[in-house]
Amino acid sequence: MRRRTFLKSAPAAAMAASQSAGAAAGDGIRLGLDSYSIRNLGWKMTKLLDYTASHKLDAIQISSLDEYESLEPAHLRQVKDQAVRLGIQIDGGIGCICPSAAAWSPKFGEPGQYVLTGLKVAKAVGATSMRCYLGGAAERRSAIPIEGHMENTIKVLRGVRSQALDTGVKVAIENHNGDLTAREVKTMIDEVGKDLLASNLDTGNPMWLLEDPMLTLEVLGPHVVTTHIRDSALYEHPRGAAFQWVALGDGTIDFPRLVAQFKKSCPQAAMQLEIITGRPPQILPYLEPDFWKAFPKLPASDFARFLALAKRGRPYSGPMVIAGTGRQPPEYEAALTLQQLLDLERSLEYAKKTLGVGVRWKQG
Repeated sequence: MRRRTFLKSAPAAAMAASQSAGAAAGDGIRLGLDSYSIRNLGWKMTKLLDYTASHKLDAIQISSLDEYESLEPAHLRQVKDQAVRLGIQIDGGIGCICPSAAAWSPKFGEPGQYVLTGLKVAKAVGATSMRCYLGGAAERRSAIPIEGHMENTIKVLRGVRSQALDTGVKVAIENHNGDLTAREVKTMIDEVGKDLLASNLDTGNPMWLLEDPMLTLEVLGPHVVTTHIRDSALYEHPRGAAFQWVALGDGTIDFPRLVAQFKKSCPQAAMQLEIITGRPPQILPYLEPDFWKAFPKLPASDFARFLALAKRGRPYSGPMVIAGTGRQPPEYEAALTLQQLLDLERSLEYAKKTLGVGVRWKQG
C-alpha cells in the first residue's frame, strides 16, 4: 500500500473501529426516550406510545402525571394494554417531592400522597419504577442547607414506606438540575433503604455540580433503575467552565466508554434519552469564591476529574435555535418545537448506529 493511501485510509479505519467497539458495548441495552424531550408537542400517552413504537424503541419514561389523558383506572388499563401490544416498557414519573424545595407544588396533595398517587399510576400502567426529584440548584443556596432538604425528602418517603412497598414499584430519585451530587443521592438511598429507593441516573445534570458524569455512573450504577441520558458540551471559560446541553454525540462525553460502564453497572435499566437543546451555555464560575458556598464538601478528587473533562472539551459550534426568556414569537416557538423533535431523533440514531443501544430496532 502506498504511504498516501495508507494515511488517507487510517483515520477512516480508526473511526470504523471506534464505532464498532461502541456498537458492541451497547448490545442488549434497551433504548427509550423521556417524554420531556418533546414536551412542546403537548402529546399525551396514546400519541407518545405510538411515536415510541414508530422508532422501534424498547421503553419510554413519562415525566409527569399530566401526560396521561386521565388517571381513571379504565384509561390506565388502556395505556398498559397499548404498551404491551406495542412491546414498550413504561417507566413512571412525577415531579418534586421535597416540601421545603422551591419547586414543590401541592397540586396533587401532600408530598406523601403525591408519591403514593404516582406509584399507583405507575403500577397500573405496568411500570416497575417511578422517577421523582428533590428540587434544583436553588436548594444548594437556600436558608436550609442541602442536607436539610435531603432529610425532609427522606421523611416523606419513610412516612409512606409500607404503602409504597406494597405497590412493588421502586421510587427512583433523580440527580436533578443541580440539586444532588451522586454521593448525596447514594446517601439518601442508604438512609431510605434500597428496597424502596433507587436512582434515576441523569448524565446531563452533573454539569451543574462540577461532576464528571462517568463518576455519577460509577457511584450510582448499582442503584440505577431508570435514566435520563444526554450529552453536554463542557469547556473552560475565563470565569471557570461553561456547559451547554446538546444532542447525543455533539458534546464532550465519551459515550462509548459510558455505555460500556453502563452495561457493567446497570444493564437492566433502559437508556431513556432526555435530549434538551435550545438553551444557552451556562457558566460555572468556580474561580469566584462565592460560587463555592453551594459546594462546601465537594471532594477535591471529584473536582479534579471534572476539570480534566472540561480541559478536553470545546464549545458547541453547530446550528441551534436558542430560547429566550419570557414569551417567544410564534415562529420561534415553532422552530424550538421542531428542534426538539429533530435533536431527539438524531440522538436516537446516534444511540442505535454508533453506540449499538436498543433491542427492538435490531430485530427488523
